[in-house]
Amino acid sequence: MDFFGQQDRARTKTTALVLYFVLAIVFIIGSVYAASLLILHFTQVQTDPGTPVALASWGSIAPWDLQLFGWVVAGTLGVVTVGAAYKFLRLSRGGSEVAEELGGRLLAAEPTDADERRLRNVVEEMALAANVPVPKVYVLDNDAGINAFAAGHSAKDAAIGITRGGMTLLTRDELQGVIGHEFSHLLNGDMRLNIRIMGVLFGIVCLTVIGRVLLYSRGGGNRGRAPMMLLGVALLAIGALGVLFGRLIQAALSRQREMLADASAVQFTRNPAGLAGALRKIGSVGARIDSPHAGEASHMFFENGLGKPVFGWLATHPPLAERIRAIDPSWDGRFDAIDPPHAVDAADAPA
Repeated sequence: MDFFGQQDRARTKTTALVLYFVLAIVFIIGSVYAASLLILHFTQVQTDPGTPVALASWGSIAPWDLQLFGWVVAGTLGVVTVGAAYKFLRLSRGGSEVAEELGGRLLAAEPTDADERRLRNVVEEMALAANVPVPKVYVLDNDAGINAFAAGHSAKDAAIGITRGGMTLLTRDELQGVIGHEFSHLLNGDMRLNIRIMGVLFGIVCLTVIGRVLLYSRGGGNRGRAPMMLLGVALLAIGALGVLFGRLIQAALSRQREMLADASAVQFTRNPAGLAGALRKIGSVGARIDSPHAGEASHMFFENGLGKPVFGWLATHPPLAERIRAIDPSWDGRFDAIDPPHAVDAADAPA
């Protein structure tokens, strides 16, 4: 596997997708400004009963109002910023909050269970190799599929979670591949990027909330209420469209970062067979996460933990076959049969 080439291509595409996110915000500001300009023109026409309707033509609208544009920019960015700050505050505890919301159980520092001890050993080895603090480790006891995630703002508050199926059904090499993938997210700054994008999306959603409030406002009489209702409808439409574009970009960004994490994990572990084997097993047993909060963290999982999306461009992960072939081009297209839970490796057996 040409993991250096894979990393370069993924980073280049990620940069372009982040730029698209900035352009989406610019589009939202432009749309709100255009809607505000039309509503202001409509209001001015309505306040002069003697003005013929013909004079309300589009050609009579001045396309540029610096003061209005300034208010629109300040208001739109203010709503998005406040919404993002609120979301950041909710996630201020770091990865532990995400893990606990998903139903994770904190793994003891010195577990007695053989599978848990092996998991702890692999995580500690990876942390030592990456020269970062050992993250907290959580086990999702109620999930029999194979999946994992990394969450947090930085290495200091990071948490790694894995399903019970991932802990018991993977060999040590395969487990190293999965944990290496999650450490790659940590080292490449993906967790920080994910939280920022979640915040921006929440801020865009706040535009629709304000639009709904304006739509149902009752003050100002019928004449004063009409512009507010029009602005509310505009914000609802623009906010909904912005959220759709944001979800599309977020999904595409997540797919690229998953490919980057796969390539980095191969470089990290020097064992492409381990990661490829884990992906093939997922093709047999699935990666379902049953937590009611799984949708909020879907882009953080090792593999899609929800049902297959209706539209492929809303998928947060590349197709499983595509990921396997990127690591093992000779793959024959068949998924691995699952053997009974593995025997404990000698290196992880108690002294």
